[in-house]
Amino acid sequence: MTMKSEMKKVPHVGIIGLGYVGLPLAREFCAGGAKVTGFDVNEAGIKKINSGKSPLKHIPHSQIREMVDSGRFKGTTEMAGMSKPDALLICVPTPLTENREPDMFYVVETCKTIAKFLRKGQLVVLESTTYPGTTRELMLPILETSGLKAGKDFYMAYSPEREDPGNKHFQTSTIPKVVGGYDQKSLEVALDIYKYAIKTLVPVGSCEVAESCKILENVYRCVNIAMVNELKQLFDRMGIDIWDVIHGASTKPFGFQAFYPGPGLGGHCIPIDPFYLTWKARQFGMPTRFIELAGEINTDMPHYVIQRTMEALNDRRKSLNGSRVLVLGLAYKKDIDDVRESPSLELIELLRDKGAKVDYNDPYIPKTHKMRNYNLGMKSKPLSDAMIKKYDVVLIATDHSDYDYKWIVKNAKMVVDTRNATADVKVGRKKIVKA
Repeated sequence: MTMKSEMKKVPHVGIIGLGYVGLPLAREFCAGGAKVTGFDVNEAGIKKINSGKSPLKHIPHSQIREMVDSGRFKGTTEMAGMSKPDALLICVPTPLTENREPDMFYVVETCKTIAKFLRKGQLVVLESTTYPGTTRELMLPILETSGLKAGKDFYMAYSPEREDPGNKHFQTSTIPKVVGGYDQKSLEVALDIYKYAIKTLVPVGSCEVAESCKILENVYRCVNIAMVNELKQLFDRMGIDIWDVIHGASTKPFGFQAFYPGPGLGGHCIPIDPFYLTWKARQFGMPTRFIELAGEINTDMPHYVIQRTMEALNDRRKSLNGSRVLVLGLAYKKDIDDVRESPSLELIELLRDKGAKVDYNDPYIPKTHKMRNYNLGMKSKPLSDAMIKKYDVVLIATDHSDYDYKWIVKNAKMVVDTRNATADVKVGRKKIVKA
């Protein structure tokens, strides 16, 4: 994509929120030669980044040091500095309420802050995943309390994040980026900014189209994962291994894409984003039956895992109540330190509710911290032969590459495997229960 540059100089980009989305984006803008100011309310986190240390496992300290040492990056908690950048990119959380409705608190409060300091000529872009209409219906009125008019005094766009922490094949700069503008001029300005960080830009017709692209991507995954989760339960009853079925079906060179079952959905996107669309659809009087059914199946998976664990213990004349359970893996997927919406958290609570004595191990998460819906107050237990042997059940919730599964099965009394992590273990198969 080529376009005549609207920028008369190297841009100054402000990124609001230096988490799993904002920090990698800041890294790419710095690498592209832009000046970056990172805004965040977490003072300890800002100090850590400014000292050249990474708060995220999948971003090495060396990359953060390079950002800081280059002089192109600085983090701050001083929001008054928002008036200086050419563009402000919003990368804040968009969780769900307890009633599974969009919680737009962080977006609203960020826009209120921006409105205090917004100046003529600035671009404001929302990257947080949300429902179609957010940019125009929610952000626009708040930003215009500044007295400035979108499309005339300032520019506005939506460009959904597509981060996949731990993915070794793609990083922020190489993932094609969808961009939708409030108007044509806003789109052009946004594209001109993003070209400093992203190799392939995909302009679309409006903010609403861009918002819908992200929702479609995640609904697609949510529905297909729900299908294999349901088939896993059916095939278990039939004595058929779902993993063998998927392996066989995957040999078809066309018309099939493999999705894999698990103990539940994790991460910020797939467990949450589809419900943004179901909420919006209700405003148009239309039920989203596929999404709601998929959500029902996926949210029930931790309960299915607990049921399978109880049945397996019962077959060994033991009760879950009073049993000692070691949960392996707290992160929502392998080889990362991200616990957002991790099914492991719910598994631990459900096990506790059933009277089990629960510990966990995760090489990337030494202790739990207080989260929106959980405050487990736990520390990762070190693994050893003697330590594993004292548990009645070892429950594999996250299939980290660090784990030696042959050694785990050898020393465990019973293993409940939710990820097919023990597929290559030949000795001790009778100890393994798929769930």
